[in-house]
Amino acid sequence: MIFLKAVLIALLPMLCCLVYSAMQGKGIGEVYLPNSEWNDELFYFKQVEGIVTYGYPQGYFGFNESHALKLSFAAWSPVLVFPWILWGILFGWNLLSPVICNIMLMTFACFLFVWLVRPTWRQMGVLTFLFCLYTLNVRYMLSGMPEVICFALLIIFYGLAVNFLRREKAWKLVTLFVLSGVLTLMRPYMLLFLLLPAYFWVRRKRWVGLIGSAAVFAVTLGAYAMIKHYLGAEYFAPLFFTDWVTIFFDKGIGAGIHNFFGTLYWKGKGFYGDTVEGFRSGLASGAFFGGYLVMMAVLLGQTFADFFKVKGGLAEEPASGGRQTVSLRDKLLIEGHLAFSFVAMLFALLLMYKLTEGSKHLLTFLAVGIFVVSLMETRTFKKAVLLGAVFAYLYTYKAVDPYDYQVPYATAEREAQVEIWREIFAEKMVLERENVPNFDNVIIWTFNDRVGSETVNMEWQLLYALPEGVGISCCEVEYVTEHFESLQSRYIAAPAGGTVDEICAEHGYTELGRDANLVVYEAPR
Repeated sequence: MIFLKAVLIALLPMLCCLVYSAMQGKGIGEVYLPNSEWNDELFYFKQVEGIVTYGYPQGYFGFNESHALKLSFAAWSPVLVFPWILWGILFGWNLLSPVICNIMLMTFACFLFVWLVRPTWRQMGVLTFLFCLYTLNVRYMLSGMPEVICFALLIIFYGLAVNFLRREKAWKLVTLFVLSGVLTLMRPYMLLFLLLPAYFWVRRKRWVGLIGSAAVFAVTLGAYAMIKHYLGAEYFAPLFFTDWVTIFFDKGIGAGIHNFFGTLYWKGKGFYGDTVEGFRSGLASGAFFGGYLVMMAVLLGQTFADFFKVKGGLAEEPASGGRQTVSLRDKLLIEGHLAFSFVAMLFALLLMYKLTEGSKHLLTFLAVGIFVVSLMETRTFKKAVLLGAVFAYLYTYKAVDPYDYQVPYATAEREAQVEIWREIFAEKMVLERENVPNFDNVIIWTFNDRVGSETVNMEWQLLYALPEGVGISCCEVEYVTEHFESLQSRYIAAPAGGTVDEICAEHGYTELGRDANLVVYEAPR
């Protein structure tokens, strides 16, 4: 019976993707990343392509010609995309590969969660209901973003945590540490999830568990610091802010406290304004905040309710015969940890991230929250109905902005453009294979430029056509014009008819190709 349940839930990711695409008159196979407006996808895709083909990209990925101290990765940890790398090695890498891999990862996570947790049919119904209404699952599966990798690993993590509480085994604890450690190497705030296996270990072994957990934390943070230092290129601006900590050392405790609460106040006002706008007009960041707050309220409410039940002696014990269950005390531990993680991540967002850019990091918490909420005891389904109504309102009814919600599907025009540029690049670009990575294998992507009286964004989507292994340096036009004489990259892509186009022509750069929007040059050698 449990195998049947696991298979049924495992069908959800593919089924939701098929239904969503069919509603657009499309199929999953028509998803086409060069039609997406999310430019992070280009970096992720081309880096993985270079790793699969050559072991690592042969040119630097960076920003304003920054690059990692070692090898050729961009600002984000290469650990983040390791499942894609494995997929590419096993099955090849093309424009549909990250989409198929995302769906398979979520399928595997759903299957394993049910297999590990063994939910009732009632819980299965709640999980199915919420999973289908949380349409952001589909949007990110049908994309070249690695968010689904985090979704899947964290879903497996909580499934194993529940299974561990049912029957404690050393290998399960080790696996929990490995999963949360890998998640931390992907995104540093995932350190929150190392706390759960650490608590399990301390509860079992006291001082041995405490010392061992501290060592795991130290090794994980050290590994993250090393990856960030050696394998991360400098971004345009800091990816997250730490001044709320350093000010305590630089200006004293009083200034630190004032800055801490001042930051919470002003960022909190922005968070509140975006949330209201999310419910009113569908602003994506506000919609993410709104769903997050409702989920956090549900988790906190259930945590407090179960706490008072346990305190009042109402906690049921695991069954003595047959399949072991998880006691209310242990359910409280799972719910309480995730609720704590929600609260901690909210403070981290307000203190350390830009609100708009940071909002998508909340989606991982929402995705796993669905699975934990489905396990809560319920008779009238109030929690499921509340969350389902919020999800339907925010992520279907108000999800109208194409940039944030529309899955990119192929069009004949864009496919033709990409194919034309693929032929141009294949014929005229040379990939050097000695002393790599190097700037001879780098193309500057001039983000935008002034063309006549307008500022025009470059059609960066056409850079998907670049040969495997070529690095991309995303540059501000001011950087290119001010440092033109000292640019290190061999190739420059810019909006046709703009300032950079004119400067390249004046300095004897060789034009490799041009269309209505994009022009590509090679520097004199």
